[in-house]
Amino acid sequence: MTTPKIAGTLGEFLQWHRARVTPEKAGLSLYGDRRRVDGLRREELAMLAGVSSSYYTRLEQGQSRNASPQVLDALAAALRLDETSRLHLHALGADGTGPRRIRRPAVEKPEPGLLELLNALGTVPAIIVGARKDVLAWNPLGHALFAGHLPAEAPATPATRPNIAKLVFLDPEVRALFADWETKARADVGCLRLFAGRYPDDPALAELVGSLAVASSEFAAMWADHRVTACASSSHEMRHPLVGRITVTEQALSTSDTIGQRLVTYTAPAGSPSAEALALLAQLVGETKAPATPAVRRG
Repeated sequence: MTTPKIAGTLGEFLQWHRARVTPEKAGLSLYGDRRRVDGLRREELAMLAGVSSSYYTRLEQGQSRNASPQVLDALAAALRLDETSRLHLHALGADGTGPRRIRRPAVEKPEPGLLELLNALGTVPAIIVGARKDVLAWNPLGHALFAGHLPAEAPATPATRPNIAKLVFLDPEVRALFADWETKARADVGCLRLFAGRYPDDPALAELVGSLAVASSEFAAMWADHRVTACASSSHEMRHPLVGRITVTEQALSTSDTIGQRLVTYTAPAGSPSAEALALLAQLVGETKAPATPAVRRG
């Protein structure tokens, strides 16, 4: 029995994006042509990418899996994909043609270097997030800002680790935390889809996506959208139960040691009301120098 690709197929991705590029956006002249669809036809996209219509049709229908990097780049340019979506297209197009892709370990551990940095950021809210969006560790301010209603020790063991996607879609308190909940939710889904493209054979990731799709119709609808999101930087307005409204910049840092694992920080411009609110939150939670997670020895 074949397991469905959790990130979707190359053909599904191409078809979804083709339907969203109009001839006008692609610079094509219509000359009064009557069309049944708003997006590009297969032969039009093939022409723009410099490939034959029959070859592109085979790609979209899953009958050909040997697209070269040059062809994928040409398709990405014709579809006007951003860099994140272009890389995702390459990941989907590499099915069975490139080096064997890495399967994520069943249980992730926080990367030691990121953990050291987390514990050094005493006055900056920070969380270490795994490829499946599991919270692997957080410092006291990261815990207080994002999920103060959960036990502080929750990330310490795999069985009790919070998952960002589950919290955003299924936890009422986290949902209420974000004034721009839909923007935050779509960003998390797009980031999760990006990692699904890199690790298409990860059973734990497939289980997470499946369980969320069953539990949340909103997640299922967003997952059907083939947009991907760079897990990098974004801004969110939060309605915190202790200090009120805060606008924070969420930034993700990663190392080459553990692919897919990120240290996520939440900051605000110095002197801004949001920075003052974060300082007040630090006072309220009684920030200490002790690390939130026991140090990990380098083996």
